[in-house]
Amino acid sequence: MQNNIIKNTIIAAVAVLSVTACSKKLDLFPQNDLTPEKTYSSAAGYKSVLAKIYGSLAITGNNGPSNNPDIGGGLDEGSQVAFIRGFFNCEELPTDEAVVAWNDQTIHDFHDLKWTSADPFLKGMYARPIYNITLINEYLRESTDDKLASRGITGNDAADVKKSRAEARFLRAFNYWVMMDLFGNSTFITEADGIGSGGSLPKQIKRTDLFVYIEKELKAIDGDLAPVKTIEYGRVDQGAAWALLARMYLNAGVYTGTPRYSDAITYAQKVIGGGYTLKSGYSKLFMADNDKQKDEFIFAINCDGLHTQAYGNTTFFVHAAAGDDAAEYGVGGGWYGYRATSALANLFADRSGNTDQRALFTTSKFGTSNSQMAISDVSNFANGVHVKKYVNIRSDGGAVSDVTKTFSDVDFPVFRLSEMYLIYAESVLRGGTGGDAATALTYLNKIRFRAYGDSYGTNNVGQLAAGDLNLQLILDERARELYWEGHRRTDLIRYNLLTTNTYLWPWKGGVSSGTGVDSKYNLYPVPASNRTSNSNLDQNPGY
Repeated sequence: MQNNIIKNTIIAAVAVLSVTACSKKLDLFPQNDLTPEKTYSSAAGYKSVLAKIYGSLAITGNNGPSNNPDIGGGLDEGSQVAFIRGFFNCEELPTDEAVVAWNDQTIHDFHDLKWTSADPFLKGMYARPIYNITLINEYLRESTDDKLASRGITGNDAADVKKSRAEARFLRAFNYWVMMDLFGNSTFITEADGIGSGGSLPKQIKRTDLFVYIEKELKAIDGDLAPVKTIEYGRVDQGAAWALLARMYLNAGVYTGTPRYSDAITYAQKVIGGGYTLKSGYSKLFMADNDKQKDEFIFAINCDGLHTQAYGNTTFFVHAAAGDDAAEYGVGGGWYGYRATSALANLFADRSGNTDQRALFTTSKFGTSNSQMAISDVSNFANGVHVKKYVNIRSDGGAVSDVTKTFSDVDFPVFRLSEMYLIYAESVLRGGTGGDAATALTYLNKIRFRAYGDSYGTNNVGQLAAGDLNLQLILDERARELYWEGHRRTDLIRYNLLTTNTYLWPWKGGVSSGTGVDSKYNLYPVPASNRTSNSNLDQNPGY
């Protein structure tokens, strides 16, 4: 929340591009009669657009929280066009880690694992990354050497713009990773594609080909990104590219059919060797001043109560998880919405009276029977495990940016060091080369040491031994460490647990005791409206 570009220019009145993702041409309409020639006429204009590119992951439009959304089509700006909120719904709500009390349109279909191609939330989630990518493509077209020279932008200003191109390409690769993970195949456009009234319909790229494209992009920009930990907080550097590659390689077997665990070890180790450190106090990672934890964050989406006002960034986390106890979340009122199932809480079952400090819940005595943990009625917010992971309260006791306590200062961690430790350990156990079990155990125990309050608890019950290492442990440890950060669906798919009967949780498949569902739900469908407007888009099997 302290950097200049991301915070201070994110809501500048630039010629940000209005994209209708389901438009046949993906036409760009500069707002406020500002043409690219005017917008990019100065170095300041480039910085403003770069801020918008970063900001598209945190905000939903140009008027703060409402009334001028980036994406139209009748979608609700607060709940259906935001990146963080949409990503959370897709990655967490179909799993044991989240369930929602509301009955807004089709929102219950996510935990029930019964969505369709007509789902409005999926329409928004498909549109958001494509909007972001289109914005980035325009920036890349307008920031070539020839464009800069023609506008008289030279010297340090030109050098800064050139450096920013690698950042933009990373963000495009990240948005394409989201599409690959959620939808498999994706609408595909680059800066080389003509956009406008004379342009052709965008093509569709297959999941395996998209994997190759993202991999090549991330490797191509490696030397152009800032070295690890040398760029201002909230912007991406080499560490972010390595982290995304490590995450992709861990899931390569799902994405392409060919495991890449050795590569996952290589890139996780590159990040680990980059100088990041685990910060003491797990809960501080998700508080209003969590920018102080930047030594652990590899890339975080900046959210600021004044400069990135939106109902779909971390403002959603702190309100939706709160009820009458809203003050404990640092907000003025609760939305009585999201909580977790007992299956998540049970992963924190106590051992010999020691407490895993990552269990940031407000109900239930973990590992024991408790009526509050049970969900007899999904629509009753009082049922279930209330999650208090994100709070709009500063660890230093200071005031938050928004004095009304409506909008959140909590930054959203996209990549953290502990994820890299877990990727390394799982990849070793799955047979990847270039790593070893002893190092994997060391990394896992670093996470556990922090989890038990910079100790292993009484009689070292929190410490793992070599004989404890197995894939189920890794999956459970990922849930304990990374819950509500957008990993669980992807993890369960990698373990073949999301749709099968092998692992059941409360209300999986819409049944109170849980049930298996059709394997087609391992992928989301291409929205029907997009296929209507673009004949190049094939549907995923089963929809």
